[in-house]
Amino acid sequence: MRYSTSSTPSTSSRKSMKRTMMCVTAAVAALTLALSGCGSSSSSGSASSSASGGFVLGALFPQTGSLAYMSPQEEGAVKLALKDINDAGGVLGKKATSVSADTSDADHADQNTSGTQSVLSKKPSAIIGPASSSVVKNVYKEISAAKVPLISMGATSASLSGVDPYFFRTVAPDSVQGAVLGNVIAQDGVQKLAIASFNDDYGTGLRDTIAKTAEAAGVDVVYGKDQAFDPTETNFSSLVSTIKASNPDAIAIIAFDQTKALIKEMISQGIDTTKLYLVDGNTSDYSDTFDKGTLKGVTGTIPGAHATADFQKKVKSMESSVKDYTYAAETYDGVILFALAAQKGGKADGETIQKNLLAVSGANGGTKCKSYKECVALLKDGKDIEYVGQTGIGPFNKNHDPSSANIGVYKFGEDNKPVFDHVQSGKVSTD
Repeated sequence: MRYSTSSTPSTSSRKSMKRTMMCVTAAVAALTLALSGCGSSSSSGSASSSASGGFVLGALFPQTGSLAYMSPQEEGAVKLALKDINDAGGVLGKKATSVSADTSDADHADQNTSGTQSVLSKKPSAIIGPASSSVVKNVYKEISAAKVPLISMGATSASLSGVDPYFFRTVAPDSVQGAVLGNVIAQDGVQKLAIASFNDDYGTGLRDTIAKTAEAAGVDVVYGKDQAFDPTETNFSSLVSTIKASNPDAIAIIAFDQTKALIKEMISQGIDTTKLYLVDGNTSDYSDTFDKGTLKGVTGTIPGAHATADFQKKVKSMESSVKDYTYAAETYDGVILFALAAQKGGKADGETIQKNLLAVSGANGGTKCKSYKECVALLKDGKDIEYVGQTGIGPFNKNHDPSSANIGVYKFGEDNKPVFDHVQSGKVSTD
């Protein structure tokens, strides 16, 4: 729902006195009415940082579309972060609240916009999400124009580095994940690689880095270096036939939910599906999708440190439908950073939070702290801090990317579930 403000200029001292009395009465009654001459909007105090002075988190989730499988863990992470914040006394002594909306995926631009506008109408202090690079590109200008800082937990396109002063992310750009996966492919002894990538900023950007890195290590990219399929495609018969004809040793798939239909077609055409490489958009639990052993030995990569068992347990306690934890840590850390920035700046408005995000991430140095409670105590003592959260990322750099990042490498077992194998770390370029 949108809220509007109504005002009428005064025409006499008698009318002015009447309006003043109305404002006082409204304040005493704690009513959120748009009274003439009061100078405030008719937003609910629980849903408006400007009305309440409290910290209101806006959250943009992919509750529908090809990324919907990521929404439960992101929602669970938001709930957990807000619980931890409020258990530690809230933000500036007030309870932190949230408003949220569905932004779907890049194929649903209208939902991108309507979800964003719905959250912005509630006047949030800051916004976490969206998870998709293409969706971020569709909405960040409107969010920035409202002077609301935005942290994406999953938008990895390299083109977003430094795109706007109000845009940050707790996930490394594709240049880091692509380089790691390209090297893993080469280290595994792959001679001929095919790449099946969908055509959006995330897909083609990651494809380019993987191909470049693999080729530099001596791998021949026999298909997909310059090709990409439509994200709305549902019939992959022709694509799989073309890939099969290129006679690859292995296939890298860069896609979201389209991965299921693509792999099913590979099975139908007799391709060995144990020789696949997946990325963060599709390294997920397929135990209910394919027969046992279909993906045994497949390698996938996910930016960020592997979520600890304790953190996973806590996220799932917040959202019981969680099946995997992709971007859960990135979501949690983003919310905590917002709250710490408000605490440091002494106000919960977007401009204050934006100005203090670099500092609480540790960009200026400071004492390392691992929880909101611990970090707030240091801030109250007048100390600079470096929040070291669940992700293991370094402080924000000048492009508002993590300065360093971990990439988790996963191996699929007989049950078609990814199991954490090891971490490879990388610095994030600012060039």
